[in-house]
Amino acid sequence: MDPVIEAAELPPAPEQAKAVFGEYFPQAVRYAELLADAGVRRGLIGPREVPRLWERHLLNCAVLSEVVPADVSVCDVGSGAGLPGIPLALTRPDLRITLLEPLLRRTTFLEEAVRELGLENVTVARGRAEEMVGKLPQVDVVTARAVAPLDRLAGWGLPLLRQRGEMLALKGDTAEEELAAARDALHKLGAVEWSVVQAGEDVLEVPSTVVRVLVGESPGGVKAAARRAKAVRANRSARGGGRRRR
Repeated sequence: MDPVIEAAELPPAPEQAKAVFGEYFPQAVRYAELLADAGVRRGLIGPREVPRLWERHLLNCAVLSEVVPADVSVCDVGSGAGLPGIPLALTRPDLRITLLEPLLRRTTFLEEAVRELGLENVTVARGRAEEMVGKLPQVDVVTARAVAPLDRLAGWGLPLLRQRGEMLALKGDTAEEELAAARDALHKLGAVEWSVVQAGEDVLEVPSTVVRVLVGESPGGVKAAARRAKAVRANRSARGGGRRRR
């Protein structure tokens, strides 16, 4: 059973949040309240994050909307508490977003949040990215934040893309270094172009850093992902009949 953690007090929304979320600002406020309450109590975010929830988390993720094409399908890999998927859905109702997360307690929170916020353009799927290749429809865009180093993340995310799709990974100050280290892996996975871009320069004091990876006509890693998924299932069965972590 998860330990009970007291919820923390949420600060008022900054003025720029109204401009970023527009007509969906009330839902953004409600989502922030859910994170500061149930999100903290269930251990999805740390209580020390609540005072900087708007700038560091909601707005940091929402400005990703600046670099996502119009009317595309998106899979948010390792969505956790819904970052960046839910802020992206609130800023871009034209997108069709799947929040992909392996842990039950997190998908339960995500399903509750999606219902509470009335996000008709969002679905929640439980599973590991490498196990979902071939099970989920291929998407135009994969997003991720604080999931894994870029080379490993690419191995999970790129096989989920359709032709000419792209992965958008929110990273920090080490983005350039991670990209340099991951270039061989990206090439093997069918990536044809990659760059580091900034989002939210007109909104945030510190813009969000995004690694953008474009795949070509033949996204790679699908067979490798299938092999990893098979190995994970076999290992899980050997440990005790396929129980999943909560």
